[in-house]
Amino acid sequence: MTVVLALYFVYTAVGPERRAPVRTQQMGSADHPALMLEAGPGKAPGVAVGSYRAAAGRAMPAVVNIITSKKPKRGKHPLLRDPFFKKFFGERDRDHDGESDDEESSLGSGVIVSGEGYILTNNHVVEAADEIEVMLADGRKAAAQVVGTDPETDLAVIKIELDKLPVIVLGQAEQAQVGDVVLAIGNPFGVGQTVTMGIISALGRNNLHINHFENFIQTDAAINFGNSGGALVDANGNLLGINSAIYSQSGGSVGIGFAIPVSTAKSVMEAIIKSGHVVRGWIGVETQEITPELASSFGLKRQSGAIIAGVVRNGPADKGGMKPGDILLSVDNKPVADTNEMLNVIAQLVPGGKAKMTILRKSRETTLDITVGKRPAGAK
Repeated sequence: MTVVLALYFVYTAVGPERRAPVRTQQMGSADHPALMLEAGPGKAPGVAVGSYRAAAGRAMPAVVNIITSKKPKRGKHPLLRDPFFKKFFGERDRDHDGESDDEESSLGSGVIVSGEGYILTNNHVVEAADEIEVMLADGRKAAAQVVGTDPETDLAVIKIELDKLPVIVLGQAEQAQVGDVVLAIGNPFGVGQTVTMGIISALGRNNLHINHFENFIQTDAAINFGNSGGALVDANGNLLGINSAIYSQSGGSVGIGFAIPVSTAKSVMEAIIKSGHVVRGWIGVETQEITPELASSFGLKRQSGAIIAGVVRNGPADKGGMKPGDILLSVDNKPVADTNEMLNVIAQLVPGGKAKMTILRKSRETTLDITVGKRPAGAK
């Protein structure tokens, strides 16, 4: 027995090397449950479940940095120093080191949506710019020209002349749901292309008084100065929206950011590429929301619709017989829930065509045939 034990100890000490046991490493975060990753000798850890490297890798090449420059205006309005304006991305007073004092530069982002060189960005990124330079993720640079802008949605289309451009895949914003994971890609503060992660916090945000036409995707993915015009993508790397604004009292991200849905961006882009501008329908009315107090004073049994507070003299609505005090209920059989929905529905009408509009007047429903006009710039 003594001899057998001695041989066993010698064998275990100098015998063939045994394979090391597989060890597990536990990783977790506030956003994901703990993940078990296997690691063996000479083997790199596997890709963690929940990684978004594929989505980021798919979308990042199509997101560009935009640098604009313009000559400074004499004097600076005191409102431009108001913190309220910092929650948007309209700052134009950040000069780069080495630049002359007679020029102002601004940083922003954009998304390549066509192999022909068309790039979607925000209007406020390129408005009034004398020169626009685009830098691609692969290091290439090119001068860009403005194809057209749409201040009412804060969108713009610019174009560059380069070959073999990476193009982002357009997603389905209509299928997005609150809680879906999204990535925001852009160039915050000029540090370089950056990806941040969050979720969709809300859909259909409006009445924020940022743009005339609002249907924002709200997200808590970090969006900062320079991200404006960049991409908000889904977990597959498909474009869901164009990052446009944040709510912040300090100018930095506090987890409340807004992106223009890709459905809106696509229709605006197609109109701009086709004609250089966006044509919208208009009937010439001022509206007011139906509140419980107004519903009570009007003796209404419903709180949906838009109260016609004013009618433009000799405008389409005036010529069609609409009067102040009418309540617009539907347009071409599409129900009107509130003033924002009314504005969007009428904007989609083709100028010159006729539309049937159902109104409530003195507790009686009436249908009016109104010839749609062309929405003038800056109209309400």
